[in-house]
Amino acid sequence: MYRTSLKFMVVVSLIMIQFNIKAQNTIERSIVMPTATPFLNITPESRGGAMGDAGVATTPDVNSQHWNSAKYAFLDQDMGASLSYTPWLRNLVNDINLLYLTYFKRIDKMQTVSASLRYFSLGNITFTDEAGTAISTGKPNEFAIDAAYSRKLSDNISGSVAFRYIRSDITNGSGTEGVPGNAFAADLNFYYRNDVKWGGRRGDIAAGLNITNIGSKISYDDGNTQDFLPARLRLGGAYTTEVDRYNKIGFTIDVYRQMVAKLSENENNEDISVPASFFKSFGDFAVEDLMISVGAEYIYSDQFALRAGYYHEDESLGNGKFATAGAGIKFNMLTIDASYIITMASNNPLANTIRFTLGLNFDELGGRR
Repeated sequence: MYRTSLKFMVVVSLIMIQFNIKAQNTIERSIVMPTATPFLNITPESRGGAMGDAGVATTPDVNSQHWNSAKYAFLDQDMGASLSYTPWLRNLVNDINLLYLTYFKRIDKMQTVSASLRYFSLGNITFTDEAGTAISTGKPNEFAIDAAYSRKLSDNISGSVAFRYIRSDITNGSGTEGVPGNAFAADLNFYYRNDVKWGGRRGDIAAGLNITNIGSKISYDDGNTQDFLPARLRLGGAYTTEVDRYNKIGFTIDVYRQMVAKLSENENNEDISVPASFFKSFGDFAVEDLMISVGAEYIYSDQFALRAGYYHEDESLGNGKFATAGAGIKFNMLTIDASYIITMASNNPLANTIRFTLGLNFDELGGRR
């Protein structure tokens, strides 16, 4: 029997603890079904990462694909792209990375298409036998390719559908019988925005809905066992106002939960289908299931931004609690954003996580203002 290096076991365990493992629930002694491909729920870009991992209802930008692709329909830009880089769990290892590439193009005043690539590398892993002798090396990795279509449904509402292909090769080079997992999923998104005037001050309010990762199960052993994808339902609200000619502030909140049914002790993956699991998850709701993200953003002259936020989840979900901060700056067609995680506990593996995002506005390149 082969075994992986300590690094691989520690990393995979921490990822699972942070994003999947759910404590036993007192209602009918149910537990939340562990899900595969947790990398799909890692915030891949800097702006949302700086605002407590919130982004369902924030003002549209080039990275709306991850949060709510319906926002693209209201983005006042013809074409753009971005590249984000996140060194993941740097307090533990130095070669786990998340790369995120996005692109969008407006078809006309009503329609927009977009695409993204998310690549998660677990670095170099040394696999050993039971005696501890190195037998092989590998580079486990996962990636997802998305394509989305967004359309304005009215002057204030837009909708979008995104389709996703997922490949998870977590046994790469191990010499085991495990095979790469493949899955397909879809997202359904809606976005609402409107002008308001509160207290004599003009502003914009927005709301967003994102149902993500609804799709097939994934298997690493040719279908003998199958795991659910990390389906989620996100609801968000946001308010942005101009303080004066040069200064703008915005506030946002996202509330979300995993949409995979809690299973009792005598149930397993084979006992429930994906649609049944999704709808059953509405019936076993508990307040403790909710994850909450709040964020704020200050923008000066549409050139410079400061951001902050906070993320909270219950102890039964992994006890993830952290503050975030970040900044952004715009140079003509180029934008640069960065974010930083400040954890509440010194031993949190997410401590000191930094994200970087480089954005390109092709309208500026073409001379459009």
